[in-house]
Amino acid sequence: MDEKTLLMTPGPTYVSEDVRQAMARRITNPDLDPSFFEYYMETCAALQQLLKTQNKVLILAGEGILGLEAACASLIEPGDRVLCLDNGIFGNGFADFAKIYGAEAVFFKSDYDRGIDPERLKEFLKGDSDFKVATLVHCETPSGVTNPLDRICPLLKEHGIISVVDAVSAVGGEELHTDEWEIDVLLGASQKCISAPPGLTFMSISKAAWDKINSRSTPIAGYYCNLSTWAAWYENRWFPYTQSVSDIYGLRVAVERLLSEGNPQERHRKIAGALRSALESAGLTLYAQDSHSSTVTAILLPDNIGFDTVFNQMLKEHNIMIAGSLGYLKDKAIRIGHMGENCYEDKVYMTLKALGEVLEKSGVKLGCDMHIEFARNMKK
Repeated sequence: MDEKTLLMTPGPTYVSEDVRQAMARRITNPDLDPSFFEYYMETCAALQQLLKTQNKVLILAGEGILGLEAACASLIEPGDRVLCLDNGIFGNGFADFAKIYGAEAVFFKSDYDRGIDPERLKEFLKGDSDFKVATLVHCETPSGVTNPLDRICPLLKEHGIISVVDAVSAVGGEELHTDEWEIDVLLGASQKCISAPPGLTFMSISKAAWDKINSRSTPIAGYYCNLSTWAAWYENRWFPYTQSVSDIYGLRVAVERLLSEGNPQERHRKIAGALRSALESAGLTLYAQDSHSSTVTAILLPDNIGFDTVFNQMLKEHNIMIAGSLGYLKDKAIRIGHMGENCYEDKVYMTLKALGEVLEKSGVKLGCDMHIEFARNMKK
């Protein structure tokens, strides 16, 4: 990939120049410099604003998967029953982390092409609600399906179940009210809608979740994923391990860009809607049947054309990188990441123009010029 490649994948996303410049700042010693501790705290406060929470926010040095495992490692004890809400690859995969730490993982399965139905979940919990923790995903990145956290998490709270939410591909692009929706542990990462480089995960943790962590009857197996090591970090003004200084510099600027915009979720919602409408007008098929994501769209590939063909032609002939999908959608779908710095009209326009040319060159008959239809939709 060269410097001019248009990166339209669902994370990592394009990083703006001011974020890059922030990361080039002179390094400091984060363990000794009092001003860095204040900078870290201010960055956590900015994330609290973005997540709409008063809960304590932590920034951990590691990609988003670290947050998922740290939550499971710190909350789950051997023998605990964990409810895994499964309507996608990452919802299903949460069970692997639960099992690593000795949990009995129980699945609540839903169709992968639509959001979880809270009414079905309500009926399920009437019959079995004996769970310490429930795991779920806000936006399933492989499929472009979202889940209604505003209805699911309060329902879990009614039964005293701690909710752990993977919102990695949603934070900054989807509507999110952590406290109002009673989310106990909310996990995000730097490289998707926030548009900072990969390398950091962040999480908000409710008092109820901290109480569960602090009242364990068995020690947490590990150090790096052990959230209890952060328990007194604010009062004692020390970090459990050396922080990724440059990454945090970049994250701070990226978060402030989103906050200064005021309502980046509306930009994401409008562009996603215009994109989906253009794709369907052209005769292409979206994978998601409902609960469409505002940050990523999965498009089923037409017959007789493979992902490698589309990917290679988009990259070699148009210098645009899009993504395939994972697991059950591997080689069956392409994905456009309209999140963070990718989510601007000119970038989506160029992507659709190139995609239309690639598909037609491969013999796919389209019902319209997708980029032109997209531009029309944006004017509505």
